[in-house]
Amino acid sequence: MNHSARTWDIFCTVVDNFGDIGVTWRLARQLVHEHGQVVRLWIDDLDSFARLCPSLDTALAEQQVAGITVRLWPRDGFPDDVDAAEVVIEAFACTLPDAYLAAMQRRRPTPAWYNLEYLSAEDWIDGCHNLASPQPRFGLMKRFFFPGFTAQTGGLLCEAGLFEARDAWQADQAAQAAYWQALGLPPRREGELRVSVFSYETDALAGLVDTWSLSATPVTALVPTGRALTSIAPLFDQALEAGTLVQHGNLTVKVLPFTDQPGYDRLLWSCDANIVRGEDSFVRAQWAARPFVWHIYPQDEGAHLVKLDAFLERYIAGLPAPQAATVRDLNLAFNTGGDASALWPDLAAALPALTQHALDWAKRQRAHGDLAGHLVHNAENWLQ
Repeated sequence: MNHSARTWDIFCTVVDNFGDIGVTWRLARQLVHEHGQVVRLWIDDLDSFARLCPSLDTALAEQQVAGITVRLWPRDGFPDDVDAAEVVIEAFACTLPDAYLAAMQRRRPTPAWYNLEYLSAEDWIDGCHNLASPQPRFGLMKRFFFPGFTAQTGGLLCEAGLFEARDAWQADQAAQAAYWQALGLPPRREGELRVSVFSYETDALAGLVDTWSLSATPVTALVPTGRALTSIAPLFDQALEAGTLVQHGNLTVKVLPFTDQPGYDRLLWSCDANIVRGEDSFVRAQWAARPFVWHIYPQDEGAHLVKLDAFLERYIAGLPAPQAATVRDLNLAFNTGGDASALWPDLAAALPALTQHALDWAKRQRAHGDLAGHLVHNAENWLQ
């Protein structure tokens, strides 16, 4: 379906370094490149954004990147002369500036205003998705838009052609060999497992490193620079930084420089299993169709564990009981600082079946449609 070329303003505050901006940057690109929308992205932390988008000039308060207008969101003194867009996205409950709210009030017709919520698999999401919330103070209407895992939600971000690109990469042994060589790694040894590790700090990593080092089969851990190194570095007698290659028993640890989003996708596609964190990496791990462990962002009073359990309940449905228990227990151990090491051998033994399950899961989720497309369709109905 063809949609009008609407103007969009997306507001994002960077809370967890990369997760929030990772989601909004993907959304902005998809709105422009697949749906022909006109997007302005307001970000309060250009330095973090530049890690994901190396072409960004952090010295510029306004610039064009990949067809998107990127603007620094000043926390003080938001400009009074900014016109509101036709569609406004308040990402992850960030608070819009008063000056911009005034611009929204002046616009006719008033904008379609969405609060883009965090991703969750909890049952209540289905009933709350797309609920309208009158804002009488401003004379505006806002809707709560929930990404999710059912047809009753907004779905997940997924670019057109992503699955085809993934499948072509995973079938191209020559491309993967060249990729490993470019990272400074030798060809795979027989039976070797390669695992990416992009988590928060956790005591669970120490046990996994010991298990991997004593493994009967070789294990290579690919660790992008970041918070996971805080938990891994003390286990070695040398500094771990981008480019470091260190051996510990039957474990090889390769520290990778931080990469852009397409580069991270290739890493996920190339590994046998992935340890991921937050929201953006979590979704990309699902599209990679590989077994994964999700290190969810910690919240007060264990609220994150409720979200983790809700996702696992959906994800492991249909798996044989032993494999379901392995996936559940390994994820819980990783998120509670428990002993993940005893569970890893069971996951490694079940990798072929879990890989097929991951592929089937990705196909089912893609069938729900994608978040960007649902937003465009909803906004068009709102504004017509």
